[in-house]
Amino acid sequence: MSTSTYASGTDVGTDVDTAGAPVPVLSVAPVVLPAPDRAVDLQVRVSAPLTGSDLPVILLSHGQGYSNHLSSMNGYAPLVDYWAANGFVVIQPTHLSSSTLKLAPDTPGAPLYWRSRAEDMRRVLDRLDEIEAAVPQLAGRLDRGRVAVAGHSMGGHTAGLLLGARLTDPEDGTEVDLAEPRISAGVLLAAPGRGGDALVESMAENLPFLSTTDFSRMATPTLVVAGDKDVSAHLTVRGPDWHADPYVLAPGPKSLLTLFGAEHGLGGISGYDVAETTDENPERVSAVQRLTRAYLRSTLYPGDPAWQSACEALTLGPDPLGRVESKEA
Repeated sequence: MSTSTYASGTDVGTDVDTAGAPVPVLSVAPVVLPAPDRAVDLQVRVSAPLTGSDLPVILLSHGQGYSNHLSSMNGYAPLVDYWAANGFVVIQPTHLSSSTLKLAPDTPGAPLYWRSRAEDMRRVLDRLDEIEAAVPQLAGRLDRGRVAVAGHSMGGHTAGLLLGARLTDPEDGTEVDLAEPRISAGVLLAAPGRGGDALVESMAENLPFLSTTDFSRMATPTLVVAGDKDVSAHLTVRGPDWHADPYVLAPGPKSLLTLFGAEHGLGGISGYDVAETTDENPERVSAVQRLTRAYLRSTLYPGDPAWQSACEALTLGPDPLGRVESKEA
């Protein structure tokens, strides 16, 4: 296991990962994928650099805040803009749990639609041809062999299932395996940890799917990002350490970025200047942007020095924003 520290003011952006200057971004929404087996058709936003080819893909799953539009394809601009400007195609679905859809509370799967969320991501991968046709500027520019998934909060739960985490379906008691082999890397941002006695009683009763989360077979390379002040008292009795469970309890290769002073919003990743961010810190958001991008670059392109270079830069400066730990097994 290795440990490094990200220093305040350290530039670990495109100059470190040898990617060059950010480029203008094209963003198109809604791209509608007809889905007769779903409560409503699937709407996605597609963001991509205006130039470049063989572009890797990030599927981004939104969380469940109290704002109307952050929990939809219209949220997470600080991450989406940065990733797209630095060489990724980012595809954001509006999951059925989004308040923008105003679905009836008795809709099957409500309120969080944990299974449907993962199925949304699979649907996107199945229908990349349709997405390219809807966004002609993307035609022939996707590298479909390099796909990552990222998710914040409940989106982290969704991403974890696609990366290999499992649970027991509370409806029929069967083990659920939604691992997606087309996904080669992941980023979990303030994701839920294990269930059992780690959950507060009300969550165990109201969201029983969280009670049986099992990370022991989540083998896909993943960066876990957690704030050391993310208490999440409405979910867990374990405090901030709970959000590190996907790193601690899963096999390697995994890395853990712990952000000092960060709460659930990780400085403000869900949107620019949004009210629900309790720990607004542009420098912290910049760290998340740059480190996640470097991690995905090196994981999707073995031999790329982006992550190693970023980690080497972490110890610079007197005021660390956080630390990175890694394990191979």
